[in-house]
Amino acid sequence: MSDDLSRYPTLASISSPADLKGLGDARLQELAEEMRRAIIDTVAETGGHLGSSLGTVELTIALHTELDSPRDRILWDVGHQAYGHKLLTGRLDRFGSLRQYGGLSGFLRREESEHDIMGAGHASTSISYGTGLAEAQRVAARRDARVVAVIGDGALTGGMAYEGLNQAGALGSPLTVVLNDNGMSISENVGALAGALQRARLDPTLTRVRHEIERGLRRVPGVGDLESALSNAAKSLFIPGLLFEALGFAYTGPIDGHDIGAVRSAIARAVSLDRPVLVHVKTTKGRGYAPAEADGEAMHGATPFSVSSGKAAPKAPSPPAYTEVFGRALVAEAERDPRVVGITAAMLKGTGVQHLLKRFPERTYDVGIAEQHAVVFACGLAIAGYRPVCAVYSTFLQRAFDPIVHDAALQGLPVVFAIDRAGLVGDDGPTHHGAFDIAYLRSIPGMTLMAPMDEAELVDMLHTALRIDGPVAIRYPRGAGPGVAVPERPSVLEVGVAQVLEHGERVAMVGYGAGAALAAAAADVVAEDLGVRPTVVNARFAKPLDEALMRRLARSHELVVTIEDHAVLGGFGAAVLEALEGEPVRVMRVGLPDRFIDHGKREILLAEAGLTPEAIGARVVGALVPAVRRGLAAR
Repeated sequence: MSDDLSRYPTLASISSPADLKGLGDARLQELAEEMRRAIIDTVAETGGHLGSSLGTVELTIALHTELDSPRDRILWDVGHQAYGHKLLTGRLDRFGSLRQYGGLSGFLRREESEHDIMGAGHASTSISYGTGLAEAQRVAARRDARVVAVIGDGALTGGMAYEGLNQAGALGSPLTVVLNDNGMSISENVGALAGALQRARLDPTLTRVRHEIERGLRRVPGVGDLESALSNAAKSLFIPGLLFEALGFAYTGPIDGHDIGAVRSAIARAVSLDRPVLVHVKTTKGRGYAPAEADGEAMHGATPFSVSSGKAAPKAPSPPAYTEVFGRALVAEAERDPRVVGITAAMLKGTGVQHLLKRFPERTYDVGIAEQHAVVFACGLAIAGYRPVCAVYSTFLQRAFDPIVHDAALQGLPVVFAIDRAGLVGDDGPTHHGAFDIAYLRSIPGMTLMAPMDEAELVDMLHTALRIDGPVAIRYPRGAGPGVAVPERPSVLEVGVAQVLEHGERVAMVGYGAGAALAAAAADVVAEDLGVRPTVVNARFAKPLDEALMRRLARSHELVVTIEDHAVLGGFGAAVLEALEGEPVRVMRVGLPDRFIDHGKREILLAEAGLTPEAIGARVVGALVPAVRRGLAAR
């Protein structure tokens, strides 16, 4: 995005939502075009969630024109669709820093603006937030502020959304929910409700006929109390209206979400009612930018691209990403074993499971944004004799912790959790970093935890996991591996046995997953500075840990260093500390600090956390220099 804001004259005149109040329809339409231009210009340089935010430009204008933020609370589910909200709330001059280190977040953050009422990054939370805020206002007898939650139809596949709808309806909360229906989450939406919404949005005749039936009923003299029953019967023909009304919400729509006037009118009517209301608006993901409209999935989370073509700049050849390696390995396992099935939660391409869908569509399941259901669904398949593989990002698997304990581990079911995006993920920031999976899984009895140091080990670990009679988790990072050739015939690894990559002395450097490569590189730094070659170990397993090897290392080395792309508290290093209780050895744990890591390029964040060979080597040298000098003197 250019620092020259003259490309956006109307937008540049908006310093807060209050500045929208005096703009007429023509100026608001000009504003919409400029907002789209600013979003496209910026995301072309920084990458980001393009299609969702382009689709909500008019909706955003309508909300901020009709409401009075931040007194009125506008809640944006996930945050994918809120770039326009950022532009209208005083952040245009910083918008070019979107997702950059030290710049604006790609999601919503309360510390970033008073207009960001809730932090966002995970789906299906806005209605619960809104119910709480609306209830607080009801109890305080406040009528001077309205609460509006904007949620996409993709996020509406998450069960928490219905928990919020259920309570809001039962309480009669003065909450307005705007359902932004574009037929997409990241991939195309799945499930029965998605089908119902799709029928409603694709066939305007349904809406017109429904309204005509209701209007006709009101004209019939003497219908009286029968009118309500007949009206509900008519609505039952046109789900989803009846579904939301059954939950206690007044339903209106579908409405053209790109008609600012129509949306304003619907919002005004909804917030004037002292009860729960759902406003169903139809939008087009990627609206106004042909490449994004043509491929909503590819342009959902766009990498930097050429505005004229919509194509990303050519990249230098690199090894395949771990996601790609996993996806193809899953297909190979499914070809070997008809019991293997793949499950993901609205992230087919994000997890690599689209390869299995292409090869074995009847053995591939996308359950929508419903991680808890994904795990229990997998457990049901496992009981029936299948070997389910649940492919979920580390940060999203957090939402399924209870089913992992209660349904998978407690019953010893053979469910494999393929944990993508483990460790720091970069530009998406603290809501998406996979920093806690070792800690939240390691304490569960019966779990097997492993992490590969390269692509070949990932293939071997998936092969091994499918042969373990119990729950197994494999974690691997975002991005490309080191470029190791993948074996044509994978091997079964010995569970709980680490791999010594290099025998050395004085210091043992034990890396887990991505930490193994760091350990090897940091060992070179130590050797160059001190002339002492450390022992280097690829741990492979965090549970069961190779305790026998850890004790041998402790008894033959002065310092044991553990390295992981994970929170230090409760992580792999903590497992080693526990195993070495009572051993006369120093343990240095290297990992992510006890704080949330911000967004930025992964290399920057790793350096900030001290997870570089140079930083690790310097820490080891600093700890060893006195001991090495004493050892040399003794010689």
